[in-house]
Amino acid sequence: MPLHFLRRLTGRARTRRANRQLGAVLAFVAGAVNAGGFLAVARYTSHMTGMVAMMAGDLADGRGLLLLTGFCGLLAFIGGAATTAVLINWARHRRMHSEYALSLGLEALLLLAFGLLGANLQIHLPLTLPATLLLLCYIMGLQNAIVTKISKAEIRTTHVTGLVTDLGIELGKLFYWNRHHGRESRQYVDANRDKLVLHGLILTMFFAGGVGGVLGFRHLGFAATVPLALLLLALALIPIVDDVWLLYARTRRAGRSGLS
Repeated sequence: MPLHFLRRLTGRARTRRANRQLGAVLAFVAGAVNAGGFLAVARYTSHMTGMVAMMAGDLADGRGLLLLTGFCGLLAFIGGAATTAVLINWARHRRMHSEYALSLGLEALLLLAFGLLGANLQIHLPLTLPATLLLLCYIMGLQNAIVTKISKAEIRTTHVTGLVTDLGIELGKLFYWNRHHGRESRQYVDANRDKLVLHGLILTMFFAGGVGGVLGFRHLGFAATVPLALLLLALALIPIVDDVWLLYARTRRAGRSGLS
């Protein structure tokens, strides 16, 4: 991918088009990690609605260990989202190009470690299963917060309940018959076709990622996350390199000023 495209996709300066393109890519990654992760830990690690519902069932049935595991998964997701907020605000106050890329880079490294160490995780499965759940929940929290912050909550990539709800609302508007009101009327009901396209795109990419995640996990195991990690790393790398280069240039200038 051209460097200017990558810089525009994850850099500090945002456009609506770049937000949507990044959202589509991250929805694919989220679908793959969510579906593949279910095969690994038997829970959807981005689905906090389901996680809380399962916790309620575990509490009612007296399954204390499962309740604790679910609660820790919820905290891990929250922690991932909080980490993204900290990184974005830290970089924003320093006017860094990698304002959004830092969280993507962290997600890439965690996914890469997960994929490379996956075979070892299976050896001690009773011990590593809870840790795997927490890691995947943390990663999903990281990612969802990235796109939420970038798009000002217009796009979310790790769960589709709200997405499908908004899609249904716009479809209801689209098929509504304006029998007594023309387009010039304030009471005319009109669908936001731009939002319909966006939600349809994100939903499609999440589904495609889910299919890819299941197939990849069945054939490659934990290593199926390695290509996803490399994709995220490619997206994050250019703004981070820009900041490193600027820091190097400033250090050299400061050194020359000190010598003079």
